[in-house]
Amino acid sequence: MQFGIFTVGDVTTDPTNGTTPTEHERIKAMVRIALKAEEAGLDVFATGEHHNPPFVPSSPTTMLGHIAAQTSKLILSTSTTLITTNDPVKIAEDFAMLQHLADGRVDLMMGRGNTGPVYPWFGQDIRQGIPLAIENYALLRRLWREDVVDWSGKFRTPLQGFTSTPRPLDGVPPFVWHGSIRSPEIAEQAAYYGDGFFANHIFWPTSHFQQLISFYRQRFEHYGHGSADQAIVGLGGQAFIRPKSQDAWNEFRPYFDNAPVYGHGPSLEEFTEQTPLTVGSPQEVIDKTLTFRENFGDYQRQLFLMDHAGLPLKTVLEQLDLLGEHVIPVLRKELDARRPAHVPDAPTHASLKAAASNSASVEASV
Repeated sequence: MQFGIFTVGDVTTDPTNGTTPTEHERIKAMVRIALKAEEAGLDVFATGEHHNPPFVPSSPTTMLGHIAAQTSKLILSTSTTLITTNDPVKIAEDFAMLQHLADGRVDLMMGRGNTGPVYPWFGQDIRQGIPLAIENYALLRRLWREDVVDWSGKFRTPLQGFTSTPRPLDGVPPFVWHGSIRSPEIAEQAAYYGDGFFANHIFWPTSHFQQLISFYRQRFEHYGHGSADQAIVGLGGQAFIRPKSQDAWNEFRPYFDNAPVYGHGPSLEEFTEQTPLTVGSPQEVIDKTLTFRENFGDYQRQLFLMDHAGLPLKTVLEQLDLLGEHVIPVLRKELDARRPAHVPDAPTHASLKAAASNSASVEASV
C-alpha cells in the first residue's frame, strides 16, 4: 500500500491574515512540501498540471526533476497530466527523461483536466475530449514500447519512422494511472490496458465513485488482466489534523469557508459527512480512511490533499509530521493486514522491471 500527498498548486489568500503568497513562494513551498513528504515517511508526491491562475504547476516534469535531485525514495507522480492538450510525443520524452533522472521513481496520472479554456489555448476542441484522451494515449503507449513508430490519427500530424528519446529506463515505461471524476470511458480505457484507475474521491459522494470503480474492476477482469479485486485502484482524500479534534475544526474552518473551490457552499460539517474530508484527531483520520476499503475494496494507493485553501507552509509541514508519525503507520499496518495475498501491491519501477524480465525468460524458454 502506498501513501502520499498530491497538490493542485493553488495560490490562495490566507483568510486568517489576508496574505497571499507570490508565485515564487508557492512554487518553493511545493518543493519544500515534497521534501517533507519523504522525510515524514510518505511514499508518493504528486503534482497537478494547470495552465491558468491561480495555479502555478504548469510544468510538472520540471518541478519533479528538481525534487528528484533532492530525494532518494519518494515516488514522483502527477495528479493530472493532460493527455488531451499535451502532445503524446512530448509526454513520452519528458517522462522518460524524468525516469532516468529519478532512477525509476516515476509514474503519472492521465486526465482531461477540469479547465475548459485550456483546450483552445493548446489548439484543441473540448468537445473532442474523450476521443483525444483515447487516441493520444494509444500513441503514447506505442512510443514507449516500440523503438520505431509509424502512426497516423485524427488529432496530430502523422509519424514516420519516429523514435522517442530517451527510451524508457530499463525498457520499462512509467506506470500509468487514469484519473476521472465522472467518465466511464476513462475507467474503460484504464481497464483495457491493465493500467491503474485513480478516483479523485474528493467532491462527489461515495456512491458515485463506487459505481466508477466497480465498473473499472469488472472491465479489468473482462480484459483478462486478473480478477476484479486485483485491479489497481488509487483514491484521493483530504485531511486536516491536530492532536485534539476541536482544535482541528476551529483552525481549519476559516480556510474551508473561504476556499475558492468549495467555500461558501455546504457547511464544513455537511462536507465532512458527504465526502472523504476528515477534520480532527489522528485517530479520526485513521478511522475514516479505513472505511474507504469497505466502500471500494482493497486498493493500492492513497493520496491526501494537504496544502490547499491558503494554508500556510508552516501548517502544512506540521500536518505532514502528524500524518507521517501518527496516521500512516497505523493505516499501513491495518490495510496490509486486511489485504488478501492475491491482491497486488502498487506497481513500482522495480516490480515492473522484474515482471518484464520474467516474461522475457518465459518467452525464451518456449
